[in-house]
Amino acid sequence: MTSRKELKQAYREMTFRKGVFQLRNKRNNKVFIGSSMDLDRAWNSLRVQLQTGNHFNERLQRDWQEQGPDDFVYEIVEVLKENDDPAVDIKQEIKTLEKLVMLELAPYGEKGYH
Repeated sequence: MTSRKELKQAYREMTFRKGVFQLRNKRNNKVFIGSSMDLDRAWNSLRVQLQTGNHFNERLQRDWQEQGPDDFVYEIVEVLKENDDPAVDIKQEIKTLEKLVMLELAPYGEKGYH
């Protein structure tokens, strides 16, 4: 039997895809851009927020409620390359990557939810 301590250590050693995602409205192609330390878990979190009406972005929340989840698709835009250098601030790297994606896609006004 695996001990609790061993399970915690195994979890700490797991690697997750980190980077930038978008939630795209298939009807109007508007996008919501976000970033996460775990891109796979981010979709579950985002979906739960929207399904329960608790997402902070009012326009995205309204479109989700009016159109339904089938009109949206979660897409990974950029995955941060793994870096074992302890001097690198991974969270800052992800935020920088998100800013670059925001500049590239310009998800404002008619193009997005920002």
